[in-house]
Amino acid sequence: MPIDMSVWQGRSDPEDGNKGLRWHQKVQPADNANESGIMLLGFACDEGVSRNKGRTGAYDAPVAIRRALANLAWHHEAPVYDGGNISCDDSNLELAQYRLAEDVSRALRQRHKVIVFGGGHEVAWGSFQGIGNYLVQKQHVAGNANEAQQPPRVGIINFDAHFDLRNPPGGKQSEKGSSGTPFHQAARFCELHNWPFKYVCLGLARTSNTQALYEKADRLGVLYKDDHELVHHKMEQTLTELQRFIDQCDYLYLTIDLDVFPASVAPGVSAPAARGVPFDIVEMLLEPILKARTPKGEPKILVADLAEYNPRFDIDNQTARLAARLAWTIARAIR
Repeated sequence: MPIDMSVWQGRSDPEDGNKGLRWHQKVQPADNANESGIMLLGFACDEGVSRNKGRTGAYDAPVAIRRALANLAWHHEAPVYDGGNISCDDSNLELAQYRLAEDVSRALRQRHKVIVFGGGHEVAWGSFQGIGNYLVQKQHVAGNANEAQQPPRVGIINFDAHFDLRNPPGGKQSEKGSSGTPFHQAARFCELHNWPFKYVCLGLARTSNTQALYEKADRLGVLYKDDHELVHHKMEQTLTELQRFIDQCDYLYLTIDLDVFPASVAPGVSAPAARGVPFDIVEMLLEPILKARTPKGEPKILVADLAEYNPRFDIDNQTARLAARLAWTIARAIR
């Protein structure tokens, strides 16, 4: 399917030369990728939100986020490529997630960092599958030379008002998920591959997560913080715990559900937050994640995604601008 580059439009300032460029003048279609950079992928899907009994509309998010990003000033060094959208038009969520995983895995093999624009938070199972498949293949190749290789430690860092650890409706072994199940599915993947399950969830609304979910998180060894704990006078302790988690991971997968922000800041989401976490607190927590490096000096982040933006309920593109700002910040840090 051809990549629609028409969304990349915005202001031009030719009198300022190369120092006056914006994203729409720099993003290239993935077909032009001849050196490693950042691959943008879209996941146009709200089937998972629908299955989770939420309000739909996130299907239109990937295009809306690109439009908001297009006019932002270019302060980056690595090339950025648009790999197009995976669309879920037939309710076959599992196939759409599989196709996203294939695209993520391929981009990682080509030595790109990946940013995915969801879609509901079911995007996370596609993103994590892609990371998993890439590392399984990498492990298999390395394993031929070194049989005693340790399983990779992939740290999932989720900014979210919800754990998204629900058991699928068909039971724990079910393959049929929703926007509420991606990290249950990731835990199952880790269990099947004998990998440690390493998961941090920051910004939980206790009013929106049952006791059963907190108990499950405790059983799985999840590090979590409720929204009311993410305040300035507790930041030192939170940052220490987060850094300890990062240090214990070989790779990171960052996922931001925009419903972690207050509804006044992010009105256009599938489930608006009555309280939420202020943007400046999230920025402080993102800093050590984006700075994390492997022993080889590479960023630990392989993939980042943004989930649950719902243009149908946005006000003056406020939430689109927030998503674009986050994408801009992540892209600048990981390359």
